[in-house]
Parts: sequence; C-alpha cells; structure tokens
Amino acid sequence: MFLSVCKDLAILNNSPNYIVVMATSMDAAQNASFFNSVFKASEIILETVKAEGLIHVYSHLDADGIAAAGIMGKALCRLDAKFRIRITQWVDEKLVTEILQEKPQMVIFTDLGTEYASLLSQKTSELKILALDHHQVGGELTEGFVCVNPHLHGIDGARDISGSGVTYFVAKAMDNANVDLAPIAVVGALGDLQDKYDQRMLGGLNEKIVEDAKNAGLLTVEKDLIFFGRETRPIHKALASTTSPFIPEISGAEDKSLAFLVSLDIKPKYDDKWRALRDLSEEEKKRLCSALADYLLSKGLHYEISNLIGHVYTLNREEPWTPLRDGREFAVLLNATGRMDKPSLGIAVCMGDRGPALEEANKVLENYRRTINKYLGWVMEKPERMREMENIYVVYGEDFINDKIIGAVSSILSTSLPNPEKPLIAYADVKEEGIVKVSARTTDLLTSRGLNLGEIMHVAAEKCLGKGGGHNVAAGAQVPTENIDMFLKLVNELVGKQLAGGKTGS
Repeated sequence: MFLSVCKDLAILNNSPNYIVVMATSMDAAQNASFFNSVFKASEIILETVKAEGLIHVYSHLDADGIAAAGIMGKALCRLDAKFRIRITQWVDEKLVTEILQEKPQMVIFTDLGTEYASLLSQKTSELKILALDHHQVGGELTEGFVCVNPHLHGIDGARDISGSGVTYFVAKAMDNANVDLAPIAVVGALGDLQDKYDQRMLGGLNEKIVEDAKNAGLLTVEKDLIFFGRETRPIHKALASTTSPFIPEISGAEDKSLAFLVSLDIKPKYDDKWRALRDLSEEEKKRLCSALADYLLSKGLHYEISNLIGHVYTLNREEPWTPLRDGREFAVLLNATGRMDKPSLGIAVCMGDRGPALEEANKVLENYRRTINKYLGWVMEKPERMREMENIYVVYGEDFINDKIIGAVSSILSTSLPNPEKPLIAYADVKEEGIVKVSARTTDLLTSRGLNLGEIMHVAAEKCLGKGGGHNVAAGAQVPTENIDMFLKLVNELVGKQLAGGKTGS
C-alpha cells in the first residue's frame, strides 16, 4: 500500500497535468434547490443592510466557524453595514435571552446547528433570523427563519460543503467581488476535515469553491507529502508538529524527529540554513515517505499511511514561509485562535489583517501546539484515561483537558486507536455550567457501515437532558455532569445497535 502511495507521488509530480478534477455526483436539482436558498438568504441580508439594520453574527469557535465569521464580516464590511460578530461554542437559553434583550434587526448563525436558529425563532417573530449551516438537522424546524443547509437539499454537509463554504456562496451572491474570499472557505473546509475525496481532495460543492479560487489566481492545488509546516518550518519541526497522521514518538518530539531524518541521510540543513519540506528533492521525498510508511506499519497504524500524501492547497497571495501559505496550516492557526479564546485574531486575519493580528495569532498557535501535545501525553500516560468499552473508546478528560480543546484532542486520537472498528467519545468538564462537553469522532469506514454519530449524539443527549448533534463522522454534545455515565452507556448501546443494522430511535 505505502509503495503505491510513494510511487504515485513521483509520477504525479513529474506530470504537468496531474490535477484531476473529480466529477460531482450530486443531482442538478439538489444543487439548484440549494442555490435558491443561497440567493434568498443574500437578498434578505442586502435588504437589512439597505434599511441600515443592525446585524449580529454568531459563529462557532473552530476553524470553519472562524472562517465563516471572517467571510461574512468582510462581506458586510464592504457594504458599510452595521454589524457585530460573536464566537461561541454553542447556543443556549442564556444566549438566546441576551439576543432578545439586545434586539438587533437581524441575527445570522454561521456554522452553528440549525436548531439554534429554530430555538431563537420560537421566542420571537420580530427578528430576522438566518442560519448558514452544514450540520445534520435533528427534529422538526419551526417556521419563521431562512435556513441555508445542504442537508435540507440532499447534499452531504460532512464532506461536500462546510459552514464557511455555505457562507461564501451567500457572500458571493451578495456581491461577486467576494469571490476573493474563496480561499478562506477552502481553509474552513480543510479545517473541518472535509478533504475526504481521493487522496485528501476537496470535492462536492467545495470543488466549486476551489475552482473559483483557482480561476481568480488565488489558489494552486498539487499533490505532495502532507505535514504541518511544509511551507514554514524546518523539516524535523514539521514532522514533530504533525498530528494527522499522528506518528508515535515522533509527533511532539523534535529530537527524535531529527534523528529519524539523519538515519535516512536526509540533511536537515543546507549551508547552515534549515530546510523545509518544500526544499526536499523528489528522491528525498520518496525516501521519507517509504520510511514513514514502514514505521507506521510497525506501530500497527495502517490507516495513517493514507494520510502521508494528498492534495495540497497553496494560497498564492500569502507570503511564502508563513502559516497562511498552506491551507491546512492556515486552518490550524484559525482553530488555535478559537480554541484558545482569541477568536477575534482569527477573524481579523480572515478579513485581511496581516499586521498585529497575524503576529499575535502566530503566538497563540505556538501555545496551542504545546497545549495539544501536553493533553495527548496526559491521555497516553495512564490507561484509565482512555478506556475501551464494548463498542466505543472513551477519553475521560474531566477537569484536566480544556473543554474548548477536547474536540481537537479527540480528532487526533481517533486516527490512531488500537481498534479502528470503534468510534472515540471524549469529554471534558465545564464546571461553571455544570455540564460536560462531549466530542465524538469516527472513520469513514464506520459511517459507510451505517454509523451516524450526529444522530447518536442527538438522541443520547436528549435522553440525558442535554443537547447534541453534528455530522455522521464527527459530532458533539453537552450533557449535565451527573448524567455522563448514563450518557456513555447509552452511546455505547446506540453505536452497537447502528453497526448491527438497527435504527437509533428517539
């Protein structure tokens, strides 16, 4: 398997026409229906701006949510609109009450569960409410608000378009000049791990966004080794910074990463200057790829080998040797700002700030990386911190792992489980709220067998007096602390039931 992957890298990079555009399999009627909702949403926003109405934008704190907020912020800014952006982990009754008290003329939810907009619409008929989302819709939606959600049109929101992608299409419908925001939507999709097509390529409606960016000369797509820092960091640091794939004893360990390169006779320096991954010759890349594949196989991580090579998305107008040059690095930076309580920095960068905001965001990114490595080390330190149940793995983050970072930790750990036939459920305490934040992750292999974590999170959380939802492959929930054991037991049962071909129920 790994030999064909490494051979493919050499063949593709020696060909001038190696970018293969995958034809979309989506029905034209579904696309038409989706874009009708896009244009309707754009018209409502433009009407509100024309009437000088105050618009409040609420978005999620992950990379996709930050990108969506940045896209909408830039689009509204270009219209001289009156608006405010707020980043949140979820919408609850407390936030709904605050919105009702502030009385904006319009509320836009981007990359937040559509049910949140439905919840608000139940409380008032005076506000214009708009949801630009891509998560599965749980339950019946109330009337009274406009919703742009691919799932309502038979389009997969887990792999074909992200929240920032939905927001981009609305922004483009508002003004075609906003096509220059296409790269930000690409970053959001990559941050949401939607590169699920052949060799980590973006497909579906995301492919249309990629084409917009390429046609505008803003994006280049090619195939290469995929490591964090391929544009910016010395090779050994790029290897040590890599969490997808997660490389045991190398990820997070610069000294061992350096020793690994030296053992392959790959010089980390040239004329006293550190080399980046982009500086390696094709022969060196093949050698590194083969060695890493052998190493991952020796650790039993067959699944991770497919993550070594894939489509790389380069933002042409960003400065070389900066984190914004590579789409995945850009996404990690945005995720870091949201997870480390500095979302305004990420939004500012998405809106074009390349001065103080970017400088501070880079510092946040370094702190975020250190924090992630600390949490991963903590989980692996003692067996009881990640336990195996009949149908799931559970990470007991409790009061050690920050609830805003539990999602990132679960994403990394889910790709290196001893048994990939089981999903990962991780949780962390939110003491001030009296709840736990739950993050669930699985593989495309299990979703192809009928596993739907979004549905399971919704049903299990509801039965435990909480809220949950998301995608089939990645989902989350908030559950009262005293109900976490009951919740985990129920999730374990529902996973087993779905994989056996049964229905989740409600």
